[in-house]
Amino acid sequence: MTYSDRRPADLATLADLLAGPVVPAARGLLGCRLSAGGVTVRITEVEAYAGTAGDPASHAHRGRTPRNAVMFGPSGHAYVYFTYGMHWCVNVVTGPDGEASAVLLRAGEVVDGLDVARERRPAVRRDVDLARGPARLCAALAIDRAAYGVDLLGDGPVRLRPALGPVPDDAVAAGPRVGVTGAHDVPWRFWIDGHPTVSAYRRHVPRSRVQSGPR
Repeated sequence: MTYSDRRPADLATLADLLAGPVVPAARGLLGCRLSAGGVTVRITEVEAYAGTAGDPASHAHRGRTPRNAVMFGPSGHAYVYFTYGMHWCVNVVTGPDGEASAVLLRAGEVVDGLDVARERRPAVRRDVDLARGPARLCAALAIDRAAYGVDLLGDGPVRLRPALGPVPDDAVAAGPRVGVTGAHDVPWRFWIDGHPTVSAYRRHVPRSRVQSGPR
């Protein structure tokens, strides 16, 4: 499958891309720039989630809730959620209004505000690890609940902009999604092949229940 015709060259093209199906939108987000809190990252890894359309891994699979309401549109807005009681993750809403879908931003390369990102993540030794993983990306950009529902294509506190140059199809890899219990083998994770900021793949393994008893 090729997405050569879905490379967003300007803000209007990016808006059109996000208003369409989630898988081409996910591919097209590679190389785009996300800015917040004085830091800009170039997106290097994403995951697509199709909402209620037969995707059990999606937060919207069972319908609209107060938590996932923004996923139902309009496109181009931020869906931010808290996970494991400690981490924020940010998604870009896609598709037509009423049809929930979103793209999780899994990793990025800090291309501006490097000193600010280092201050926020002082324990990180390598710059390539500052936004390597969805929680780290949010930490580097200082994205939290306040960004929920923000129009990413506007001039608000979190801004999404097109790539400075296209990411060619032969530089893009696709494979299973990470850390999900349902539909984990669906190849809707896209990344810039060989980029050092891309997170390591680990297939989800359900935790076994430990039986307590006499020792």
